[in-house]
Amino acid sequence: MAHFLDTLSKLISMLSLFLLELNWKELFLGHEEWSFLLEIILRTAIMFIAIIIGLRVLGKRGVKQLSIFELVVIIGLGSAAGDPMFNKDVGIISSILVFIVIILLYSIVTFFIGRSKKFEKLVEGSSICLIKDGEFAIENFKKENLGSDEFFAELRLKGISQLGQIETAIEEISGEISVFYYEDKDVKYGLPIMPDSLKNPLKKIHKESQYSCIFCGHTEFKAEGNKASCPKCKKDEWVEASNKRRIT
Repeated sequence: MAHFLDTLSKLISMLSLFLLELNWKELFLGHEEWSFLLEIILRTAIMFIAIIIGLRVLGKRGVKQLSIFELVVIIGLGSAAGDPMFNKDVGIISSILVFIVIILLYSIVTFFIGRSKKFEKLVEGSSICLIKDGEFAIENFKKENLGSDEFFAELRLKGISQLGQIETAIEEISGEISVFYYEDKDVKYGLPIMPDSLKNPLKKIHKESQYSCIFCGHTEFKAEGNKASCPKCKKDEWVEASNKRRIT
């Protein structure tokens, strides 16, 4: 016990000495003077106003629909505004010039976007169908950097428990998923997408029922003992399909 108290006392002494010798000014201000704090306040206020003016010039489209193009613009404005707020070596005029160039380029690009569908598609991409008639549009889905678990999570947030409830699902250029549903009377058997529903796929059917391919969502009736590959994607793993209606 005495040894522990002695060690603790030494640690406290060392910590006290360290705190006394610490350069608190350099810790909080770096190599700047206290007067620079007032300059930071002024710089931040100026750049804050510049951001508001910039976004106002860009219009509602620049802040409502964050496509890849708009995201680049917003990041560019943020980067241009950030450094002069606290970095003494970066002048405000330089950042304002960056603002002007970004807004000018934005205006030029949006001008051509409004006049050319090909240019719009090149810059912003296009909407793409991911589900058609309750099954994956496989070729389109492969083009998107979107994992099935992530996609299923987005569908569940919309109250969807199986793909047979969906007539069409489209990924918009903003990344949002638009879903158009079957009416309850038209809901089909489809691939269940609830957590753990795809964990134990079957390669051999043990009872006749409707089954869905876990890769593409193709659904068909299968008899007992059937183990044929999927006619759509040629995969051979199946789960029992669901015809559950949406609960809204």
